[in-house]
Amino acid sequence: MSYADEIFKANIKDILESGFSDEKLEVRPRWADDNSPAHTIKKFCIVNRYDLSKEFPITSLRYTNFKAAVDEILWIWQKKSNNVKDLNSHIWDSWADANGSIGKAYGYQLGVKHTYKEGEFDQVDRVLYDLAHNPQSRRIMTNIYAHQDLHEMNLYPCAYSMTFNVSGETLNGILNQRSQDMLVANNWNIVQYSILMHMLAQVSGLKVGELVHVIADAHLYDRHIETAKEVINNQSYNAPKLIIDTTITSFYDFTVDSFALENYEYHKLGKKLPVAV
Repeated sequence: MSYADEIFKANIKDILESGFSDEKLEVRPRWADDNSPAHTIKKFCIVNRYDLSKEFPITSLRYTNFKAAVDEILWIWQKKSNNVKDLNSHIWDSWADANGSIGKAYGYQLGVKHTYKEGEFDQVDRVLYDLAHNPQSRRIMTNIYAHQDLHEMNLYPCAYSMTFNVSGETLNGILNQRSQDMLVANNWNIVQYSILMHMLAQVSGLKVGELVHVIADAHLYDRHIETAKEVINNQSYNAPKLIIDTTITSFYDFTVDSFALENYEYHKLGKKLPVAV
């Protein structure tokens, strides 16, 4: 069994066995098909650790669309875009306006320039600068939960903060997430930020280490519960091998085709999951 499968299975079991249900409370999310309340069972503050030097943490218990996940993290961190027309999937279409914009969210915030004593940088370029010039700094971090712009975001950021820390020649990172739809998006985000860690380590001449994922509200939607039970009973396969184009030395030269998985075995969901918005 892959380590990602072990963690995913343990998280889902924990939520199902001892999670808090909000079925009697007023909730914001609605089911897209009938606009009824989308209730959840949740656990507060789940913390998972993935050693990226040992294996690539993609689940086999259910399929994760690797290429689409990479495309989205490049859309946010490399293109610094807030327009779905720059994205090859349709996962953000529900939050886009007529022009394709999701407002001042996600990639937009990473692309905003700030003034430092070393000059002007956006958040991504500041991380790259510090990893190259001051890797032992304890101040290498990003945050896209900009309170002054929340009213202009079509969706508040879920995965909102990264903290990077270098121990010797090893790059580690902490992903902070305010809310996580565990069945739909948990492994999707892990795959994305694992790729980001590999990208940053490679172009900074570092070795990749741990990714720590902190989730404040880890939940399962009520209409996803039976599928979640089926998924964690699936047979687990070994983790695939991540293949990266090691000739790339600039963060902005990576493309979706710079990455591949070798021997990725998985189970596909038997049905399409209902969508909560």
